[in-house]
Amino acid sequence: MTNAVSTATRPGRPATPEMVRRLPEYLMIWVPLLLSAAHLISFSLWTIWISFTPSTLVPVSGWVGLRNYTAVMASRNWQIAFDNLLLFGTAFVLLSLITGLVLAILLDQRIRGENVLRSIFLYPLAVSFVVTGTVWSWLLNPGIGIEKLVHDLGWTSFHFDWLVNRDMAIWTIVIAAIWQSSGFAMALFLAGLRSVDADIIKAAQIDGAGPIRTYRRVILPTLWPITITVVVVQLQFAISAFDLVRALTNGGPGIATQLPALVVYDLMFQRSQLGRGAAAAVLMLLILLAVLLPYAAWRYVQRRQATHA
Repeated sequence: MTNAVSTATRPGRPATPEMVRRLPEYLMIWVPLLLSAAHLISFSLWTIWISFTPSTLVPVSGWVGLRNYTAVMASRNWQIAFDNLLLFGTAFVLLSLITGLVLAILLDQRIRGENVLRSIFLYPLAVSFVVTGTVWSWLLNPGIGIEKLVHDLGWTSFHFDWLVNRDMAIWTIVIAAIWQSSGFAMALFLAGLRSVDADIIKAAQIDGAGPIRTYRRVILPTLWPITITVVVVQLQFAISAFDLVRALTNGGPGIATQLPALVVYDLMFQRSQLGRGAAAAVLMLLILLAVLLPYAAWRYVQRRQATHA
C-alpha cells in the first residue's frame, strides 16, 4: 500500500483509491482555510489602503500619506488607550498566569472533587465576554452590587466604587478578565504538570528536596513552553479586547478605560472618520504582530531543534 501511494504521488500518475477516499477530508480542511485566509488578507489590505485615504463616512480615493496615523497617535483618546493597554495587559497577563498556575498546582494534588472543581474553574470560558462584562457591571455597581449588599448588612461605611472611580475603573476590567481567562491558563498548566516525568520528581525527593524546592527547581522549569504560550494568548486577548470593556465600562467613566479597540469603534462608527479608524486598526495590527511574530519565530526554532535532535 505504501508503494502504491508513493507511486501515485509522482507526476503523471493517477490518484490512488486512498487519495480518492481522503479527498472529502482535504476539502473540509483546505477549502474553509483558504477562504478564511483570503477573507483575512483581502480585508486587511483594504483597511491598510483606507488608512492612507481621506475617507470619512464612506471610502474615497486619494492619498494623505501618514496624516491619519499622526492624527490618531496625537489624539488624547489613543494616548489614554495605549497607556491603559500597557497597564491592563501587564496586570491581566501576570495575575491570570499566577492564578492559573496556583489553581493547577492545587488540582494536581489529586484532591477530592477534582473533576467538579476543574469544571467550575473552566466554566467562565463557556460564557461570552458580553455576558461576563454585564454581570460584573452589576456586581461592581455601587447602587445595586457588592457595595449595596454590604450596606444592607449594616456596614454603611464600606465603599467599593471602583466602577465609577476614574483611577480604579481599569482594575474592574482586570478583575473580570482574570475571572474569564484563568481557567484557560489552569487547564494548560495542569496538563503540563501531569506530563512531568514522575521519576524526576522521585529523584528530587530522594535527594532531600522539599515540595517548594521540587516545584521551583524541577517542575516549574519544565513549564516554560506552556508559560510562553499562555502569555502570548492572553496578550492577544488584551490587545484586541472590546466586548468585555464595552459591556463592563463602555470606556468610562469618561474615557478612563478606553482601549485601542474602542478607539477604532469610536472613530469608525460614532465619529464617521473611516480613514483614522482604519489607521487605528492598523496600529492595533502592528501591536499584535509585535507579539505574534516573535512567538512564531520561537516556535519555528523549537521545531527545528526537535527535528535535528
